[in-house]
Amino acid sequence: MTSEQRIAPIALPDNRAQRVLTALLEGSGVTLNGEAPWDPQIYHPDFCSRILRQGSLGLGESFMDGWWECEQIDEMACRLLQHGLGERARPPADRIMYRLQAGLLNLQSKARAYIVGEAHYDLGNDLFERMLDPTMCYSCGYWKDARTLHDAQLAKLELACQKLELRPGMRVLDIGCGWGSFAEYAARHYDVSVTGITISREQAELARKRCAGLPVEIELEDYRELTGCFDRIVSIGMFEHVGHRNYAIYFQTVEQLLAEGGLFLLHTIGSNSSEISVDPWIDRYIFPNGVLPSARHIAEASEGLLLMEDWHNFGPDYDRTLMAWRDNFDAHWHEIADRYSQRIERMFRYYLSVCAGAFRARDLQLWQVVFSRGRKARYDAPR
Repeated sequence: MTSEQRIAPIALPDNRAQRVLTALLEGSGVTLNGEAPWDPQIYHPDFCSRILRQGSLGLGESFMDGWWECEQIDEMACRLLQHGLGERARPPADRIMYRLQAGLLNLQSKARAYIVGEAHYDLGNDLFERMLDPTMCYSCGYWKDARTLHDAQLAKLELACQKLELRPGMRVLDIGCGWGSFAEYAARHYDVSVTGITISREQAELARKRCAGLPVEIELEDYRELTGCFDRIVSIGMFEHVGHRNYAIYFQTVEQLLAEGGLFLLHTIGSNSSEISVDPWIDRYIFPNGVLPSARHIAEASEGLLLMEDWHNFGPDYDRTLMAWRDNFDAHWHEIADRYSQRIERMFRYYLSVCAGAFRARDLQLWQVVFSRGRKARYDAPR
């Protein structure tokens, strides 16, 4: 809904749902039908009751349905999270059901590994090409000295290569290679050979085209199927799909594949809590079966297998990255609008905005962790 199309918000019905929701928002700086750019404007009389009944799932779905609009969803999300409404926005029944399901089932089993690829990454390369920068990096950029999204993504790739201490002729494994951004960069600038794996057919197809002529192999494969020996291993933005029941096998696989004296760089979004939980809207519409690891999860799963050399947190950079993606998405949506529904457009705008708000509130983190296997020398990580 553009500013020219916006209509006046409705007068909220004076009922119990409205009073309860208003009380929950008190002190957050967010007001229903308020005048601030982060205040949601409500267009459906059942909005309040839906939010109280469905929590964050209802908030996201009602936005997709056009029940409300907000100029700065990112700031709204940040303020709500800082006010402590994050976990409270998930109905207790949903939290209990997810914990039971995650406890009884391996939601990220080998048989289910390709679900997220089909649901999200295979949505359409044309969409992601317009949202991302020319590197096609779909992970946090490194904004320390960068001014543009492209500069930030190139800086992230260069930082990863430096942390891995790449040398010509090395064999590198990229677990979760996406559209081949790291594989292309490392092969082109560091003269290494790269094997990249992804669970997305669309990603694999485009990655092969982007890496044509370089010593890069792109495979449609699950990490649990890998064999071989590699001097360096990197995993950028994939560990979020591994799941807590598979952390041990993931690190065991890395340890088995990594050569003596080798380095492994893990780049992942991180949770402040070790409690196994998931946002129901993100789980249903964006990253099915995704689970964010905590620092404890990573430390415990890697203990006895790999030596942790460095832990780098630049979570606030994801806020800037997501906002840059949203700006690209908004600027280029008209080029592909005839291929996608308005519901998809609102889904992506909401997803990018609320995630930016979560990083701004420091509710989520972004970690780069470097591990070694049998390394004797001192390790000094670049920044």
